[in-house]
Amino acid sequence: MRSFLPILIGLLLSLTGCIGPLSPLGRIHYTSMFQPDKYPAGEWEQTTVLVQDAKFAAEDGTKLHGWYARQPQPKGHALVLHGNGGNVTLLADSLRVLNHRHKVSALAIDYRGYGRSEGKPTEQGVLQDARAARRWLAVKEGIAESDIILMGQSLGGGVAIDLAAKDGCRGLVVSGTFTSIVDVAQHHFTWLPMRWFMSSKMDSLSEIKNYRGPLLLVHGDADEVIPFSQGKALFEAAPGPKKMITNFGGKHNDPLPEEYRVALDEFIASLPPLKGDPGQLPVRQEIFSPEVGDIDYQREPDSSIGFPE
Repeated sequence: MRSFLPILIGLLLSLTGCIGPLSPLGRIHYTSMFQPDKYPAGEWEQTTVLVQDAKFAAEDGTKLHGWYARQPQPKGHALVLHGNGGNVTLLADSLRVLNHRHKVSALAIDYRGYGRSEGKPTEQGVLQDARAARRWLAVKEGIAESDIILMGQSLGGGVAIDLAAKDGCRGLVVSGTFTSIVDVAQHHFTWLPMRWFMSSKMDSLSEIKNYRGPLLLVHGDADEVIPFSQGKALFEAAPGPKKMITNFGGKHNDPLPEEYRVALDEFIASLPPLKGDPGQLPVRQEIFSPEVGDIDYQREPDSSIGFPE
């Protein structure tokens, strides 16, 4: 996730009257919360992981894009949600590790306005996008939506918590995630009553209290964007089985430690079996998979599931 500094600068300018009308009781809509990189920004020709283009639409018709990395005999099926900046290309290494090391079939998506996805991002829009992606992955893998593992970093963690709390999931994995967007702003602007001015409804601390499934949470104790204390508060509020990994010395965008990788393997192994009724599930859809080695991975053709070009 990119720094929240541009968001906070925008808020400060708004509050001082430099942007928009000055109103101490007004609610500020901060579009700078989202910092997307549109295609062709990023490394789209991947050579380290076999990815297939996933094309689907949100409930409101917005056309979306993601990368799907299939595992022929998966130990789990994960929806991977990135932070507020960049696009899906930044998740290439995460997909590679999930697919190769953890034996997981994974779908990483771009929210509306990011990468190859259409539209403009909003809070409700990205939540809608994540739900559409979860449906696509469930159909692709022939499983129930509730059997998908939700994984999110920073903003993506907030999205994952919302889905898990409202709809359930097989397991929830979040990294560097906030208690709420407002709390992040308040942390950086301690002298301003941020709740008076912000319209964000993304409140992960309240949401996670409604999720009773397995949780794996990791947070850096040197996180300069979202304080470590917010990660601890999320962990303490979660009522279900849970484990927290501290990335000692880790900042917001630093690589996760080996301890987390070991914990993720154990977490996946400990998850309950798929609970969907086989008679009510879609048949897993096969995809074209060329003969490839462990290193020379190439991208697969576009999926047959999705919207026409």
